[in-house]
Amino acid sequence: MNTTSDLDAAVAKAIATIPECMAAGYVDVGSGFLLSIKTVDSHPREVIDLVAAATADLFQGPNVATVETLWKRARGVDTARHYFQEYIVNSDNAIHVFMRGKKYQDYVGVFVCRNTANIGMVLAKSRMAMPLIESAV
Repeated sequence: MNTTSDLDAAVAKAIATIPECMAAGYVDVGSGFLLSIKTVDSHPREVIDLVAAATADLFQGPNVATVETLWKRARGVDTARHYFQEYIVNSDNAIHVFMRGKKYQDYVGVFVCRNTANIGMVLAKSRMAMPLIESAV
């Protein structure tokens, strides 16, 4: 059986392997819980406290759920799998990557990197980190 320390170790390893990664976390969007978070810089507690709620809104907010339903219907897709799998948000100083797990659709990896990082490498390494994180759950 995996432990919280296994998940924390997997998230810490993601930070070490994703270019210029400053923070990483793992969110249960179904419950709204932040299951693990690691940072290399200090971040305001208020921001960390809102990561899970904001991630849940991003992936399962009412308007997002409606858009997913409409896209599935338009494409003739009848599956429980979510339509939106990844979001990339660019802010003034960072690249924020949010990605659903392949194994667990209600869990999302969150990776925050400096905006000087190569976005292609950030995406590739984030995608490579997800199976390790998922195996720790």
